[in-house]
Amino acid sequence: MTTVQKTQQYLAKIEANSHLNAFLEVYKEQALAQAAAVDNKIAAGTAGKLAGKVLGIKDVLSHQGHHLTAGSKILQGYTAPYSATAVNRLLAEDGVVIGRQNCDEFAMGSSNENSAYGPTLNAADTTRVPGGSSGGSAVAVQAGLCDMSLGSDTGGSVRQPAAFTGTYGLKPTYGRISRWGLVAYGSSFDCVGPMAASLDDLALLLEVVAGADDYDSTASTTPVGNYTAQINAAPSKPLKVGVLRQALEPKEGAVHPAVIAALHAKKDALQAAGHTVEVYDLPLLDYILPAYYILTMAEASSNLSRYDGVRYGYRAAAPKDLEDMYKRTRTEGFGQEVKRRILLGTFVLSASYYDAYFTKAQRVRRLLVQANANLLQDYDVLLTPTAPGPAFKLGVKSQDPIAMFMADIFTVQANLTGQPALSIPAGLADGLPIGLQLMGKHFEEGALLQAARVLERV
Repeated sequence: MTTVQKTQQYLAKIEANSHLNAFLEVYKEQALAQAAAVDNKIAAGTAGKLAGKVLGIKDVLSHQGHHLTAGSKILQGYTAPYSATAVNRLLAEDGVVIGRQNCDEFAMGSSNENSAYGPTLNAADTTRVPGGSSGGSAVAVQAGLCDMSLGSDTGGSVRQPAAFTGTYGLKPTYGRISRWGLVAYGSSFDCVGPMAASLDDLALLLEVVAGADDYDSTASTTPVGNYTAQINAAPSKPLKVGVLRQALEPKEGAVHPAVIAALHAKKDALQAAGHTVEVYDLPLLDYILPAYYILTMAEASSNLSRYDGVRYGYRAAAPKDLEDMYKRTRTEGFGQEVKRRILLGTFVLSASYYDAYFTKAQRVRRLLVQANANLLQDYDVLLTPTAPGPAFKLGVKSQDPIAMFMADIFTVQANLTGQPALSIPAGLADGLPIGLQLMGKHFEEGALLQAARVLERV
């Protein structure tokens, strides 16, 4: 099948599945033109690593000459003046970008219900959420609307939707992929992350987009591994895996029984295959979510101050004066969840409360970094659920922020510490997909992918 034929098939499937609301914009003509150019390169023997692959990008990544809204009304009509480094690298390796995918507004959410353009629906059950914030990116892969997607992960926004849709999602080490051209939410947490229907595609996509970038001072110069080769090579020795006790023996009702059963099953299967599996405790688990939300809301308060209606994006009609324009633009342009996080972030950064909240949260982060470093001296990887249960019904948690935040209990740890973490499918609960998560050592994505292959096969 030619790349053009494949692209045409995907375009038809996107149209047939428009009710899922996975794509906000489809680049039909451009994708077909790209596909034709790729077919010519394949015929000439000069095609790149992603030749023949069709991808979607989350609506937080700049793509020059195309709209970029971050799922928000406040950026309605905005056109990106340049492309994100990750997007440029896709194109340089002959990936065909088919469209822009739906997401929670400014990547703030765990259900994809916060998008100004309506929720994305889970293809496994359209009464359920797909997870967030990269819900559109996950559903596009789940429903076979593209080969791969590029999402972003600030507290689980790639991994949790991957679990809810039965796909693969990776949050790389902080700095492994350039953030240049990524709309900022929490700058010390945000990571661009690949999503795919197979580990091999995930490894290939990571290999293409990872690496140093002169435009991003936080992008690491650590060499990029040959992940596609590493993933298919057997580990040099049996794995030593740590399994979180609080997930194996959770408080009543905290974790779905099928998720606990899947964790036990993988633990037993790894041991039967000759790997060492031990249970570890994480005393800081109860402090992870509060620390994470205090710090990310504070960073969001700062990052989102640029959206004021003056330079670009939405502007309130007929303002009385400059102050009225600022107030009304931000009030009308931002959704409820984004406004909640801006207000709370501004509060914790205020002079009276800075030490009581922000400083303490930073201390918890430091303690967690040290705790994880100690654990990963003893273990090759850490194994947990990705989410406490399968996808929940639309609207069930949208009015209860605490219940919604609890969906991130197992994912935010890797964002606080900067570690790479990967969600892999782990069967079904109530007929819906669930996932398990592996966390690894900084910049050892190859070993993490290799461990995921072992986990997949046992």
